[in-house]
Amino acid sequence: MATEKASEQRASHLRSITITSLASIAGIIAGVASAMVAGTTATAAKDQMGLVIMLAFVVVQLPLLYLIGYELDGVKDALFVAFMTFSLWFITWGILLINQVRI
Repeated sequence: MATEKASEQRASHLRSITITSLASIAGIIAGVASAMVAGTTATAAKDQMGLVIMLAFVVVQLPLLYLIGYELDGVKDALFVAFMTFSLWFITWGILLINQVRI
């Protein structure tokens, strides 16, 4: 009985780590992709293509998580994935824009 509970806790923890890691890595990659497509000039921050790239990464993640075997429990989980991806995208692209890094 104790081993079943420990096994369930381990599976739940692994699910959380996987979903958070995938959303974070996708956000970083989306930030770099936005810098590659929109550039890092002064007008790049106003370019809507960067936002479209981030949204595409969010939309691709949801079925990918299902294919991996992790079903999202509802709107709360989908919003978490979207928020984590957006946050890391915003930070990454912001750093690249401020430093005018050429990719």
